[in-house]
Amino acid sequence: MIGFLRGVLVAKKAPCLLLDVHGVGYEIDAPMSTFFKLPKEGEEVFLHTHLSVREDAHTLYGFLSEAERALFRSLIKTNGVGAKLALGILSGVSVEEFQRCIHSGNTALLVRLPGIGKKTAERLIIEMRDRLPETGAATVDIAVGTAAAPAPASPVPDAVSALVALGFKPQDANAMVRSIPAEGKTSEDLIRLALQGAGRK
Repeated sequence: MIGFLRGVLVAKKAPCLLLDVHGVGYEIDAPMSTFFKLPKEGEEVFLHTHLSVREDAHTLYGFLSEAERALFRSLIKTNGVGAKLALGILSGVSVEEFQRCIHSGNTALLVRLPGIGKKTAERLIIEMRDRLPETGAATVDIAVGTAAAPAPASPVPDAVSALVALGFKPQDANAMVRSIPAEGKTSEDLIRLALQGAGRK
């Protein structure tokens, strides 16, 4: 098991990144809560990791905080929740906000996250309530990070692709991104604003 990686961030294209660790390139999938806070390409980063081993693929997931990894591991133990859905949840809410949502039984807020229907939301509340610590009452806000990267020529396709990778339907992802003025924004800006918009509906 690979517990963590420290290396140079070579490339990042949400929700994937490439990390150079002593000459070995690791492809890592990360939730947007981590992705938004990554340093610039060429800088060093430390990630807590989770290795998923299947017959057809070995996939590495990375998180800036131990709490995010712990929640990811707890989520994928839940019936009907895979790694892709777990990344989508972590991309939409912070660990603390998700805990509040589970303990308050707030299915309405959970179903706003990509890939979660009413039955899945109810299952999450039932199965995870005893696994998660309680926090103070609060409403759930879509996670917001700070992205610092030069704006690409066309950020829209990358933003749409990232949202689809997080579990949104292609037509929904396209509509979410194209409803936001793209001028002067990076793909990360568009993803963050699209997630914020999804949380307010």
